[in-house]
Amino acid sequence: MRKKIAVLGSTGSIGRGTLSIVRHLKEDLEIVALAAKSNIELLEAQVREFQPKVVAVFDFDAARSLQKRLPKVSVLAGMDGLKAVAAFPEADFCMLAIMGSLGLIPAIEAICAKKQIGLATKEVLISAGELIQNLAQEKGVTLIPVDSEHSALFQCLKGEKTQEVRRLILTASGGPFRHMPLKQLSQVTVKEALCHPNYFMGPKVTIDSSTLMNKGLEMIEARWLYNIPPSQVEAVIHPEQRIHSCVEFIDGSVMAQMSEPDMLLPIQYALTYPERKRGFLPPYDFLKNHTLTFFQPDKEKFLCLKIAEEAMRLGQSYPCFLNAANEVLVERFMNQKISWMEIGTKLEQLISSHQPLNLLTLEAILETDGLAREKARVA
Repeated sequence: MRKKIAVLGSTGSIGRGTLSIVRHLKEDLEIVALAAKSNIELLEAQVREFQPKVVAVFDFDAARSLQKRLPKVSVLAGMDGLKAVAAFPEADFCMLAIMGSLGLIPAIEAICAKKQIGLATKEVLISAGELIQNLAQEKGVTLIPVDSEHSALFQCLKGEKTQEVRRLILTASGGPFRHMPLKQLSQVTVKEALCHPNYFMGPKVTIDSSTLMNKGLEMIEARWLYNIPPSQVEAVIHPEQRIHSCVEFIDGSVMAQMSEPDMLLPIQYALTYPERKRGFLPPYDFLKNHTLTFFQPDKEKFLCLKIAEEAMRLGQSYPCFLNAANEVLVERFMNQKISWMEIGTKLEQLISSHQPLNLLTLEAILETDGLAREKARVA
């Protein structure tokens, strides 16, 4: 019997990768629902190929345009459309790949509908970690991480006891500026920041990788995914990105997950979990990949990582505020309104003035998110 898949964010890099895996494992997987933010050109092609039973577009104008192109298909719109896809009754599994905090409400909807969730939207746990994990435990829902680093940790921790963990160690490529002197970073262009050395990803996460904010956000996510104290979560630069992350246990043993840096592997693992299926990658070549290097990130250069670690340590509403403010600042950088360095310096100023709240309700989370965005637009 095929596992039935709903994909939120089907036109993004993770969504497209998900559909590639479904093509590859068509005897095991089936698409029953698709949702996207606004890219109806690609979404139309996906609908024609996979014939989902429900389709949604977050942007209302784009939804109306797609409806005209696909008159025989019912196209839902707005947040209600995303929620309908997330909780679609026929779906067994929901791939949550909508970037940013837009994925928070659909995530809650999918959990309440007791769907198994592939979590590719890290902002869900960063903004609302305690709320989401409490709800997932109450509903008996498994959150399966899709980021390569969190998939690595998830695999290493399978069958292990959390109380026997000494450290979670997330690896980072270091981005395109890992060797660039600090004094040159003030001249960084958008084009340069979008040149990730190992992965092809969406623009926002690529910029976050260049500032190492992506790693900071992943550390916060790891703290909630695995119920690990912030003091036991670390990051290290590993340019080759062959080790995707590792777990050190209290007896000194270290488990690491290794593979080629290809997002199709963690996407497939999430889709087929708890089983493994034949994948795309050739056998790993240890002779070709015989050098592994590691070094500490420079937190003077990568101020965003330092700020994220501090937000993780402080807890409360700091991570939610951090995430929302960073989204706006990254957008301003991509629109050439601020410099690359100002992403970090402005974020530091904003965080220092934040009055924290305990985030135990969706209303408090959305209030903090909105406040952070408002302040970041004028910082």
